[in-house]
Amino acid sequence: MAEKLTGAARIAALGTLTGWSQVPGRDAIAKSFKFADFNAAFAFMTRVALKAEAMDHHPEWSNVYGKVDVVLSTHDADGLSALDIAMAKFMDEAS
Repeated sequence: MAEKLTGAARIAALGTLTGWSQVPGRDAIAKSFKFADFNAAFAFMTRVALKAEAMDHHPEWSNVYGKVDVVLSTHDADGLSALDIAMAKFMDEAS
């Protein structure tokens, strides 16, 4: 089971991310990814889905045409964990 990030560890982990913001009212982070078209957005989602299955850690997301909105939080930890940071970094690289 993943442990919730707190204190200095949380601050340090969030400092490694670019473009992610904290979600008001939740212990979660969010980002919108924009792509040239639906095919590019769907290809990104496919890459992320394969990684999510391998990690057994799945994002909350929605897609409209070339835009993918993502929220990451670890439900088992009741908040942000190292799994979310790893997934965020993978998503940034995959985009």
